[in-house]
Amino acid sequence: MHESQQTRQKAKREGDQKLNMHLFHKNNLSFAKPILLLPFCLLILSYFFFFSDNSGFQPLFTNSSCTTTKNSALDSFPLQSTNLRIFIGILTVPHLHERRHLLRLVYSLQARSLGTAKVDVRFVFCHSMNEEQKTFLKLEIKQYNDIIILDCFENLNDGKTYTYLSSLPSMLRGAGDGQPYDYVVKTDDDAYFRLDNLAKLLRDKPRQDLYYGMELGCVGAQIVCGVNNTFMAGFGYVLSWDLVEWIAESEIARNNKIGLEDVMLGKWLNTANKGKNRYNGFPNQLYDYKGDSPDGYFRHELVPDTVAVHKLKENSHWARTLNYFNATHGLRHSKLYNNILIL
Repeated sequence: MHESQQTRQKAKREGDQKLNMHLFHKNNLSFAKPILLLPFCLLILSYFFFFSDNSGFQPLFTNSSCTTTKNSALDSFPLQSTNLRIFIGILTVPHLHERRHLLRLVYSLQARSLGTAKVDVRFVFCHSMNEEQKTFLKLEIKQYNDIIILDCFENLNDGKTYTYLSSLPSMLRGAGDGQPYDYVVKTDDDAYFRLDNLAKLLRDKPRQDLYYGMELGCVGAQIVCGVNNTFMAGFGYVLSWDLVEWIAESEIARNNKIGLEDVMLGKWLNTANKGKNRYNGFPNQLYDYKGDSPDGYFRHELVPDTVAVHKLKENSHWARTLNYFNATHGLRHSKLYNNILIL
């Protein structure tokens, strides 16, 4: 009897131990399941954060054929707060593929040091192009999404600039949205803007009725462009957003769009008494590239305060300019290229 009771107690202890072990493994497995799933959850969250349209990343390059899209192959860095918004349109022509590739590198790399300023850069074309050019531009749109195609024929002084400026309000302002940009820049593909200096310049300037550029005199150019008799050189000027909206609605601009594009813009503003907050960036902020040429009135050596330099016609001009402004500074050490590139 006593042995039978001991046997039963021993069997009960062994049963309790087995039950406890079963519960232990069961609880551990229940606890481990969410841990095992955690990396997959993080992966899914990362996908939606980095690739979703609503991720909050501000595009540096986006596409618009009279519309705009949110996503871009090259995105500016996310900003804690954006207190300065600049839109840059580079007027160019379809066949300059190599120059656009260089400009994409130049401007996307600068975006990393802009702080709370948002700068969006687009390449601006008219719709007149052959089938080869259309095919290559479609590839660029698929890859970079940074193209604007306007309803105009490709030209320099027959209304492309007017079409560009007058189209922006309807392109960029969505239904119910506020003012999308503080300033709009018109520039060319042979000009190099230093985005950090541009942002510093504009940060404390008026956000209304502003006209900044390299000021030229109409009288000296043997032309008449209004009561102020000045205009800003066409390679790179800045307008506050309200002036761009005014151009889109103005009969003065609409009826005087044919002619030297920079002169005509000065004429529109001067005739309507607009652009009263006028700032001249010549000679130390805006000027022409000198290179090996002798000094000229608009041409001199590169200087640290540069906002934009013009007439970079050759790749060698770009290389000298980018080296002067340390555009390649901070290249990481690597056995793949250090013996060749870093001297």
